Amino acid sequence: MAKKKPSKPGSNTIAKNKSARHEYAIDDEYEAGLELQGWEVKAIRSGKVNISESYVFLRNGEAFISGVQITPLNAASTHVVADPTRTRKLLLNRREIDKLLGAVNRDGQTIVALSMYWKASWVKLKIGTARGKKLHDKRADKKDRDWQRDKARIMKSSMR
Repeated sequence: MAKKKPSKPGSNTIAKNKSARHEYAIDDEYEAGLELQGWEVKAIRSGKVNISESYVFLRNGEAFISGVQITPLNAASTHVVADPTRTRKLLLNRREIDKLLGAVNRDGQTIVALSMYWKASWVKLKIGTARGKKLHDKRADKKDRDWQRDKARIMKSSMR
């Protein structure tokens, strides 16, 4: 019996919201399932998804995501009306929803979508509670990132 090859660590990522970590300071991260229709899963498999304009909101004790752009395939079924930007329900535990609700109401944080990925055969969404960064925070982050890169170059050249 042949052994199954382990998958690459980044190979299951569908989409990333690169601007989220630049615009916000992420505090806590949560993994949420998505309530999807069949045509949406097929479109996601072909990589036709964009989460950069999305936002998460809480209503009646449930979490929803809006603004996720899933472009329908040309070969989609004719009897299904495809709405690419419909509001989709997030599947979270009650405890997680309560923590998110407390962070939003008490601490004034916002909930942003960070990445979408496959976990086994399920589509998962990584969301995080975040605070908006000021301009000086963004500059400090860029300065730290540049220093880490320069430090790695110095260490690499000194090892030779």
